Amino acid sequence: MYVTRCCCFASEFLCNLCCFARCNPSLSCAHCRMEKDIEALREDYRKMNKSCFILGASGETGKELLKEIVASKLFSRVTLIGRRRLPLEEEPYKEVAQEVVDFEKLEEFSAAFQGHDVGFCCLGTTKAKAGEAGFIRVDHDYVLKSAELAKAGGCTHFNLESSKGADKSSSFLYLRVKGQVEADVEELGFERYTIFRPAVLLCDRRESRPTEWLAKKMLSPISYMFPTAYSVPMATLVRAMLHNAVLPGDKKVELLENKEIHALGKVGEAKK
Repeated sequence: MYVTRCCCFASEFLCNLCCFARCNPSLSCAHCRMEKDIEALREDYRKMNKSCFILGASGETGKELLKEIVASKLFSRVTLIGRRRLPLEEEPYKEVAQEVVDFEKLEEFSAAFQGHDVGFCCLGTTKAKAGEAGFIRVDHDYVLKSAELAKAGGCTHFNLESSKGADKSSSFLYLRVKGQVEADVEELGFERYTIFRPAVLLCDRRESRPTEWLAKKMLSPISYMFPTAYSVPMATLVRAMLHNAVLPGDKKVELLENKEIHALGKVGEAKK
């Protein structure tokens, strides 16, 4: 059963008030307190010397997540698992390990999934790019098999990037596959399993996604009036992922919908 994490502490009003409160120490708000709590939790988390892996680091979410993880120094060891090595020459990324695997033969690469405390899965493609069978293979089969190997390798907290509207009973292929893989990964029984369901991701994609581009254009005026309803900045999503990682996991399965992602991801946003 999915459990939605409550993030009412970061309403639009509180976020605006927080900016004013920084210039007025006598003022206090839930958002400001949450920032302090997150910083304290992050410091405690660093002392645990946890390790993590990222699946899909070559994609837009994975790339931004890697950047945020390296900058935060939350993990003592960071490993990228993918089908090819990424050109990470900059100094901050020198300590990032990379494991190259064949997703069609993942059983032969089980060692790549061993010894990680936390896993972040950002794997995904589109039907337009890979075809229907290819889309199912990547977004369901690769994800599920990776999760199985991660669980067997000792991963205790698995984070899955899904999609707003994911539903295994949906008549739409994309949402049905996303919902099905959510449910199948849950069956593996991780100590902690977090699902993120972002709406349209706001970023400058390197690959062309005409449908997503059209959606962004159509939703632009609506997003201005209702910023947490139909879209979310990529940076907000990955910040929410990391903030959630350091929060106490009081439930085995957590589900963060787009509104909760916005709320959690905005904590500390002005400091970035």
